[in-house]
Amino acid sequence: MLKPSLLLLLLVPIGIAAQKTVDLDKFGFAVEYRTLPTIKIDSSYRTYSVEVESTKLMSSFRTELNPERSVLIEGWRKLGRDGHLQIKLVLDDLLPESFSTKERVENIKDKNGVITGTKTLYSQEVTYTFAASVIVSDYKGVHIMDRVLSDRASKKTYRSPEFPIRAVAEGYFALNSLKVTNDLYRINVNQATENLSYQLTNDFGYNAVTVNDFMWIIDSRKHPEYAAHRKAFQQMNSILFGMNADTPVENVREQMKPVIAYFESIKKKYSSTSKHDRKIRYASFFNLAVLYYYLDDPKNMMLQANGLVLNDFDAKDGKAFEQSALRLKNQFQTSNIYTRHFPININTFKGPYENASPVTTLK
Repeated sequence: MLKPSLLLLLLVPIGIAAQKTVDLDKFGFAVEYRTLPTIKIDSSYRTYSVEVESTKLMSSFRTELNPERSVLIEGWRKLGRDGHLQIKLVLDDLLPESFSTKERVENIKDKNGVITGTKTLYSQEVTYTFAASVIVSDYKGVHIMDRVLSDRASKKTYRSPEFPIRAVAEGYFALNSLKVTNDLYRINVNQATENLSYQLTNDFGYNAVTVNDFMWIIDSRKHPEYAAHRKAFQQMNSILFGMNADTPVENVREQMKPVIAYFESIKKKYSSTSKHDRKIRYASFFNLAVLYYYLDDPKNMMLQANGLVLNDFDAKDGKAFEQSALRLKNQFQTSNIYTRHFPININTFKGPYENASPVTTLK
């Protein structure tokens, strides 16, 4: 029988070995923030107005659409006229280019599923084009950008209903040209305004978005940091869960200090060049870089990214974080806004001439 002291000596290396292996697992979380403009303009601009120009040929089809009302920039106030941004949507003609007849052979089956014959169905396929573009300038007449929303190089197709008689299919568009053209024009104009709203919000808007991300958390139950790692993540997750795009980030940064302090302490506690220590430090650098990104702090994110590279466990993540930190810094400088968390009340925004000549807010 082994003496107790000898047994303890034999068990110590096992305990040390257990601490020298560590598994990391991805723990996901969600966070909300506000997008910032990607095109540099005067940061005091917060109103816009929309003008639509269409051709005489399409004017009768446009009356029911009101595309002016469909163009939206998130976080901006739309005016009936004379906004800081003047958006001119140019809608061109919808033009048929070619016609063809398509055939489809369909099997005829009896009640038992046995094929007893075939029938041929015919439809008319129309190739057409549509063009639309936008011109954006400010109220001072300064040109900001032009953009093509749809062009003639992109061929579109329309397929008529099917008919058992070829001649009926071939004459379908001619007999129903007004209805079909109206339907196609509506579809294409709606698509153009939807794309335009998305692009304008990306270029100039302040849209609230929710994204999913992850951190690396220790998944080795026997590791001495197992419980503390999870507790830090749960605390971080709880704080971020209570933050939305309208929440100023200063209080969140204050609440997050214990989490940051814990992950910083891990770097000092596990400071050797062993693979185990470099791996657990990797998790700290990674998690802190992610955290600083959502705390709108590209400077400290860059420091963590540099640490990841120097830690030499998975340096490519550090390089990727460096790029993300630089993009965030440039985004702040472009928009002249240095946070992605702030409330917006569009009703407080005034157009450049609104005090002198009141204008209508469009909804």
